[in-house]
Amino acid sequence: ENEERNNLFRRMLTRGALRRMSTASTTKDLLTKSKVIAVVGHSDKPGRESHRIGMYLRDHFDTVYAVNPAVAEVAPGIKSYASLAEIPEHIDIVNVFRRSEHLAGVVDDALAVGAGAVWAQLGVVDDAAADRAGAAGLPLVMDQCIFVEHQKLLNNG
Repeated sequence: ENEERNNLFRRMLTRGALRRMSTASTTKDLLTKSKVIAVVGHSDKPGRESHRIGMYLRDHFDTVYAVNPAVAEVAPGIKSYASLAEIPEHIDIVNVFRRSEHLAGVVDDALAVGAGAVWAQLGVVDDAAADRAGAAGLPLVMDQCIFVEHQKLLNNG
């Protein structure tokens, strides 16, 4: 029975499933200790989730950078950076509003700039990206909304 459980554990680990699982304490630590967030895929359109959540994060964290090479600003006076490499300081969380097939590239970029963690929004999942992040020791939260998790933290402490 123990051997069967150990084999299941090993299979889950090699598939990246355990790296995808984030605990409440992991997300709480990220949300309470982080000061600088880069929102990759931040839209300049107020009706988009990435815009609304990016603006929300500005009200709750010290510094929030927009990363979207397609626009110069995401709102009047809020510059958009073309890449994570252009951001002038250490990034605690890279929040990802891109489709799953782009997550591996964002993880690579986050690793290249020494970001503290990557947080992929609801529906954004990539096992290969999870494997890469896990191998490098980069915390990766996938398929969770940073706004929802932050609201839970505010409401429940």
